[in-house]
Amino acid sequence: MTDATKEHSAADTHDVPLTPINLIRYVGSLGMLAFSIAIVGALIFTGNTRVAKEANPWVAVAVTVLAVTWLSMIEGSQASLVGLPPVDPDLYKESHPVTYKNAALVFRGDNLDRYLMGRQFMVLLVVFVINQCTSPLDPTVDVLGLPDGVKFVFLDVGLASITFTCVLGQLTTQVNASHMMIDFINNYFAVFTVYTAMFIEFLGIMHSAYLIQNILSAVSGKPIQTNEPPKSGFTFAFYWGRVLMSLAILGFCVTVNIVALLNGDTAVAVKYPSIKPGLAVFLMFFFMSIVGTLEGMQIAFFAFAKIPASERGDSYFAKKTCDLLFAGNGQNLPGFMIGRQLTVVASFFLVGSFTSMTIVPGEGNNIFGVSDGAQAFLNYGFQGAVMTTILASISWQFAASAYPLAFMNNPITYILLIVALALEFIGLCASAWVLARVQKAVMGFQYDEVYIGTPEERIENDHPDKEFGPDMGHLTGGGFMGHQVGSHDALDGPVPHSKDALEAKRSRDALEAQEAA
Repeated sequence: MTDATKEHSAADTHDVPLTPINLIRYVGSLGMLAFSIAIVGALIFTGNTRVAKEANPWVAVAVTVLAVTWLSMIEGSQASLVGLPPVDPDLYKESHPVTYKNAALVFRGDNLDRYLMGRQFMVLLVVFVINQCTSPLDPTVDVLGLPDGVKFVFLDVGLASITFTCVLGQLTTQVNASHMMIDFINNYFAVFTVYTAMFIEFLGIMHSAYLIQNILSAVSGKPIQTNEPPKSGFTFAFYWGRVLMSLAILGFCVTVNIVALLNGDTAVAVKYPSIKPGLAVFLMFFFMSIVGTLEGMQIAFFAFAKIPASERGDSYFAKKTCDLLFAGNGQNLPGFMIGRQLTVVASFFLVGSFTSMTIVPGEGNNIFGVSDGAQAFLNYGFQGAVMTTILASISWQFAASAYPLAFMNNPITYILLIVALALEFIGLCASAWVLARVQKAVMGFQYDEVYIGTPEERIENDHPDKEFGPDMGHLTGGGFMGHQVGSHDALDGPVPHSKDALEAKRSRDALEAQEAA
């Protein structure tokens, strides 16, 4: 099969058909995106966002563009680097040397887990930055002459910033990177992003999550899979020293946020003055639990996607969830990922309102008597990113990897699945598919099978994918997953185990050779 034929075949398989319903969803979503951008621009240039007010509007615009661009690379790189480990890197070493460079770093030892840990914090941090640049300080102020009902949805609820961030910063590149992994990270921007994530993990800010991982491993009786020897000596001391440091940082962040909420010194007290301090504390942890449940759901869903239906048990809600999730041709799984992304980002923005502080430095009211510089930093709410990453993201992923059935057999999981699918069906973020097609054309991306073939073709060419069993505690992040590189099936149902398929192929070759002789 020629490359041109492969390209055409891949497009026929992966590209979403342009049906009348899809056309309506695309046009509506593009209109929603344009409207959201207009609202965000109006907020910035009227000085109604924190960065625009404290710096100037053009700084807010520049930071927003840079943050959204970087977020798009963070999300796309994750989809690529999680999907590529089973593939023999020699297949793309010559054609994509920078992708090979990324793979050589990330796929060494346990570096993939380290990258994903750092990447998780990067996502939260960048989203919090976007929140500070684009979310209104006062949602009651006139914006483009909008009626109160529209302002409530787009400003109070934050739909403008949420749509803007999801489509431009996350889903567009995830759509492409999920099937064009090799092309997507074949650039030094991806290399820079990988090294940044690895450096953040090395700093140890998130290391308290590893303690939670070890506790879950001990309780569940499932060992933590590792590709490295046990830590000893300085490595052991340095590792656990960072765990203790991370616990101290986490404790400080949680304490600061709770005290600020109880004192009415956060943005939520300004935006929603009717919310009492005690309720504000409850709502912060409530939205964090929503994020955590959604993070755990994706882990549990992908675990169950690889299990035959006969082995998924007969628990009531687990069965109902599986029946809905894997109905038809399996498109509800990627559909959930889109709706989930929208829900998670919405929760991130809401949590950001609960953690951004409004104490004016220099007036003697600094929390815990910290310096004015420290108070100015805390006002941006980045301590919320630390707390949310550990308590509302990574820990729940670890829990779901240890107890996937518990997540599946949970009525909240079933309800959130319905909500996510409903959000995807409405098509609020359907414009991501259009923008992904534009990005693919502009960047010259090709589907992975153009370069390395499908999983079946790699088996036929004696380059079968490596087999990776389910790993206790391993992170996956929030991207498009659940399919093999170059696979034409949403859930990889027809793709056999590489080892068995390779042995079968060699047996056929031997038999054909005997018959020919």
